[in-house]
Amino acid sequence: MGLFDFAKNIGSKLFTSDADAAKNITDHILSNNPGVENLSVIFKDGEATLIAESNTFEAAQIAVLMAGNVEGVTKVIPKFQINDVTTDTEEGEEATTEVDIVAALEPANIEYYIIQSGDSLSKIAKKYYNNAAEYPRIFEANKEVIKDPGLIYPGQKIRIPLDE
Repeated sequence: MGLFDFAKNIGSKLFTSDADAAKNITDHILSNNPGVENLSVIFKDGEATLIAESNTFEAAQIAVLMAGNVEGVTKVIPKFQINDVTTDTEEGEEATTEVDIVAALEPANIEYYIIQSGDSLSKIAKKYYNNAAEYPRIFEANKEVIKDPGLIYPGQKIRIPLDE
């Protein structure tokens, strides 16, 4: 399961009907804005399309995770304009096409992890960093998605920053 696919029955319950979904997902992202502007959300049949501007790929990644970790969302389709940012995939060429943006949202130094029953951030840190005390690193990378390091739930998708 890549960044853009999510479990339908897992996550924060923000809406009871598809009619409320787009507004409530928008409000959810903007309530703890990771750095996106001019956000518009279209929701249909479990798919949330995010149309926005951002100055960083990280802000776009977090917005995708915030939308995807909402109950009822099965897929997030990112349509971001990333301002003043270049990717290193083609030696400084700007990421201007949607395909480039999608690829840039899944960089090699980030792994996406789906929380399993019995997991804790320290257990995940031990798995990825061989040191349970490194859990604040995971929490900081996901602070818009995880409000309390002791409150995570199975099925939730988070970012794991890897050593470069």
